[in-house]
Amino acid sequence: MVDNAVNIVGNLTDDPELRYTQNGTPVANMRVAVNRRIRNNQSGEWEDRTDGFFNVTVWRDMAENVAESLHRGARVMISGRLTQRSFETQQGEQRTVVEIEADEVCPSLRWATAQITKTGGRRGGGAPAPQAAPAQPAAPAQGSSTATEPDDVPF
Repeated sequence: MVDNAVNIVGNLTDDPELRYTQNGTPVANMRVAVNRRIRNNQSGEWEDRTDGFFNVTVWRDMAENVAESLHRGARVMISGRLTQRSFETQQGEQRTVVEIEADEVCPSLRWATAQITKTGGRRGGGAPAPQAAPAQPAAPAQGSSTATEPDDVPF
């Protein structure tokens, strides 16, 4: 059981900001506005209500993918965990922020389409596998049905 899990769906308020740590690790920061539509009982009209703005941090290869693929206004789904960190401002004041550290970032396909391109990530990616020629269906054995069985996958 995961005790610290959060999932949000919202829109990017700006393009993701890609930076690199001192040791070269990519990190992207973005802000997601989460809204919901509710019907105003008095006017009968639909209204957008903002539930909040959430800071999201994305690390490593996914940070670079996010920065390249997503832009301001994109509707995204974020799955991750809440993290809390403290820092000192330039004026010497202590601040604490709670943000989402993303495990997964996905474009929402509710009102958009996406073109997926596999990257050669560190975890066994590499060059895409060559496409094999489509297999020719074997002639059915005598006495067998030509109908596709449920376990026969056509690809």
